[in-house]
Amino acid sequence: MSKAPHTTDDDATPKRKRRGASVMAWVLMAMIVGGLGGFGVTNFGGNVTTIGSVGDRDITVNDYVQGMRQQVNQLSQQFGAQLTMEQARAFGIDGQVLQSLVQRAALDNEAAHVGLSAGDAVVAAELAGMPSFQGVSGTFDGKTYRDALKNNNLTATEFEDGIRADIARSLLQGSVAGGVVAPQALTDTIFAWAGERRGFTLVRVTEADLPAPLSAPTEAEVKAWYDAHLADYTRPEAKRITYAALLPADVAKTITIDEAEVKAAYDARLSEFMLPEKRLVERLVFGTEAEAAAAKARLDAGESFETLVAERKLTLEDIDMGDVSKADLGAAGDAVFALTAPGTVGPLPSSLGPALYRMNAVLAAQETTFDQAKPKLLEELQLAAAQKAISDKVEAIDDLLAGGAALDELARDEGMVLATTDYAPGADDNAPITAQPAFAKAAAALAEGDFPEAIVLDDGGLVAMQLDEVVRPTPRPLDAVKDAVTAALRTDALAKALSARGLEMKAAVEGGAALGAQGIAERTASADRQASVEGAPASLITAVFAMQPGELRLIEEAGFTALVRLDDIQPATAEGADAQALREAIAVNAARALSTDIFALYTGALTAEAGITLNQAAIDAVNAQLGN
Repeated sequence: MSKAPHTTDDDATPKRKRRGASVMAWVLMAMIVGGLGGFGVTNFGGNVTTIGSVGDRDITVNDYVQGMRQQVNQLSQQFGAQLTMEQARAFGIDGQVLQSLVQRAALDNEAAHVGLSAGDAVVAAELAGMPSFQGVSGTFDGKTYRDALKNNNLTATEFEDGIRADIARSLLQGSVAGGVVAPQALTDTIFAWAGERRGFTLVRVTEADLPAPLSAPTEAEVKAWYDAHLADYTRPEAKRITYAALLPADVAKTITIDEAEVKAAYDARLSEFMLPEKRLVERLVFGTEAEAAAAKARLDAGESFETLVAERKLTLEDIDMGDVSKADLGAAGDAVFALTAPGTVGPLPSSLGPALYRMNAVLAAQETTFDQAKPKLLEELQLAAAQKAISDKVEAIDDLLAGGAALDELARDEGMVLATTDYAPGADDNAPITAQPAFAKAAAALAEGDFPEAIVLDDGGLVAMQLDEVVRPTPRPLDAVKDAVTAALRTDALAKALSARGLEMKAAVEGGAALGAQGIAERTASADRQASVEGAPASLITAVFAMQPGELRLIEEAGFTALVRLDDIQPATAEGADAQALREAIAVNAARALSTDIFALYTGALTAEAGITLNQAAIDAVNAQLGN
């Protein structure tokens, strides 16, 4: 059947509660909210239900599967596309999930060892707070709870034991890593580093600074560069694809639209073609008529409108109305539109109270006649008709393909365009049709022996394709890439020439010449580590913060060459609200990092003491089934 472009939104994964909601609770809520309809792992393991253990605590197959799926879904949301399990493992997701499960098992083992658990009252409070088990009144509903457990093959004991375990883990974690405070010396050191600022002077080295213009490369030099960098001009492996396409732009040219239909479309969208006269207006509202009148008197006496705005703790953006018509202004419209040049009128009424209106510009009315709009409207109507005509053919073409029709027969009988392209993802010389995501997706999945299917394209077109052969990487002929080769050769020559000139300028300054005498000196009085300089790479600031006062360096990056001198180092400002906020942020982040490290060391020690056993064969088997 036809394949239409579509997207798949995976069920959102509920975030784990800070304390109390166990992994089992997470799984249950995910199934209830997202309709997962069960664990989906009944085929995993057979007689093997665990993949390992820490001490007396098993790591189950189900836990591993659930963890993998959760992480894959989260990563897929970040990428905006559903990842396969194989892709996820390439990112190391399986190792992360396994490490998390080992850590959890170590904590469960230790909690049981020290007798740490949660009482029934605590578990009941957690259940009462779970939205998935609340009735229409917003409170815990026993029937909803029992039905949810039954529908997912869980007993109350299993589910509540999971909650107890999670609470115990949270208590254990809090007792070990909670309340960590960053040492003052660490906070002070990081604050001094982060708050430090530097002043520097920059002189850019440009082509204009060269003693002589670059000479044009010779044919021999171009050929030598091409030969030396052949990999840069080699087309990647490609799929040679023959396709039959029916595209809206092509079909539209054959469609006749009655002028009455075009006129009807014009009349229906008349507001787009008949734009009334407008004004760019700002409106400053006051509480009373008297306040507005007093403000207008101050304006008439010479005070600025901006002063009035600032006094009301507003910005010009806050009071900007944009471009408005007379009707948009209501009762104030006549007075504002009576202005033929920028000015302020008022007090005048508004929906918010008496206001002053500043008119900043007149926007003349715009009228697009039917004759002027007709070409565009005709094109749009033809395109829409073409898309419908193609849509009406999808099923018929699908049936023909299912019946064994060849692509050349479709081209002959259905008016489709037959063509061949060597498709390589990202190649700059792909056929234009390959830019459509639906085509690219189908081409990427196309394999030898696949039968053509009707693919609906993103623009409403239709294509069917077949793989002819896989084309090995092939160097593009020099004639086809000569301009690119010449440009690359020139860029390389320019970079070398600028580098040589920069070294000459650096030597001159080190010999006593003024830096400003070498070119236009750009002075930056104070820059922090997050600063940027227009037209300069990030490595410039990195270099500045690695230099000593008075030091001179030549900075070279692609498209950028410059001399930079560090003028001074300014220590972090210890006073003020900004400094206090920075110090507090550093203290919080440092404490969080220390807490994380302490907890990691603790769980590592628990794991080592309890002993860890992993069944790699079971893990591999689960991974293999997840990938199917």
